[in-house]
Amino acid sequence: MSVDTLLTPFRLGELTLPNRLLMAPLTRARTPDSVPGEAQQAYYGQRAGAGMIISEATNISPTARGYVYTPGIWTDEQEAGWKGVVQAVHAKGGRIALQLWHVGRVSHEWVQPDGQAPVAPSALDAEGAQCFVEFPDGSAGRHPTSTPRALEIDELPGIVEDYRQAARRADRAGFDMVEVHAANAYLLNQFLATGTNHRTDRYGGTLENRARFPLEVIDAVAEEVGPQRVGVRLTPFIELFGLTDDESEAMAHYLAEQLSARGIAYLHLNEPDWAGGEIQFTDDFRRSMRERFSGSLIFCGHYDAERAERLIEAGIADAVAIGRPYIANPDLVERIRTGAAWNEPNPDTFYGGGLEGYTDYPFLGNGHDRLGREG
Repeated sequence: MSVDTLLTPFRLGELTLPNRLLMAPLTRARTPDSVPGEAQQAYYGQRAGAGMIISEATNISPTARGYVYTPGIWTDEQEAGWKGVVQAVHAKGGRIALQLWHVGRVSHEWVQPDGQAPVAPSALDAEGAQCFVEFPDGSAGRHPTSTPRALEIDELPGIVEDYRQAARRADRAGFDMVEVHAANAYLLNQFLATGTNHRTDRYGGTLENRARFPLEVIDAVAEEVGPQRVGVRLTPFIELFGLTDDESEAMAHYLAEQLSARGIAYLHLNEPDWAGGEIQFTDDFRRSMRERFSGSLIFCGHYDAERAERLIEAGIADAVAIGRPYIANPDLVERIRTGAAWNEPNPDTFYGGGLEGYTDYPFLGNGHDRLGREG
């Protein structure tokens, strides 16, 4: 079938994107010192043909971390590293958003400053969850998470400020947009969900109370960069890392209305197939979100070009984000445009390591060296 609509420009907040195919955020665990460098410049620069790149999840503070070798945005050095990445993407005519991340309870004392406990809305274990730690012997690997401690109410403004400062640094680094990660069972999602938020203060209990803290974060980020440069990622119906939610659909509807009233540029709805069972939204749910949110709707999860085209043609999605295929196909838009075959990604090189499986996937028609320079 034709995919002409997928490849047409559209307006996303203050940006005009060249196509409706976004690169989804993809954790790659290749920044051992948490500072993006030459490898990240090559990796993201190779993929600048996307309508917009959404960066890998980026820690907003030392206590936001749950996975070693993931980047941050709380120091001058990290900000400078990301500035180099942005410049590499812009030099190739691309656009890029920074995704802001706090893992909450999906962490371990070995990853936290001074060996402290991870934080969460409530002191509930993330059953079955594993994070990625550096062991005392210097090796790294997956490890069950630590029991978190519940955040005191007077600590919450400090985390809001961490998000604000991260957005400010993203702006200084030149990012075109900022995405607030409120999905995948991490901190903001933990506040939203009934199974992980057992608080009895004004941040727990009712649906409106559970949404209060995530909305305070979003408001702070929007105040820094402007609401038309902000997106929010959600994963309705997800059950991951022990997170459950009895009011997932109602919360998604409430947030869509709240974000629409705030003029947020886009809502990024993830339906992952890796989260302990495939999540696929019904057409009724998709339409219900379309009715409640006036900004751009982006869907993500096991999409190919034809499925993306159908969703956009139906008027439900404005754009579609694709993840793992972008790992193996830096020129994915061109492959779709020409009908060329897609490279298969190698799962063994998804996380950690060096340039193999990172910047060495072939482009159509030519080769490139391991830092992505065509030749």
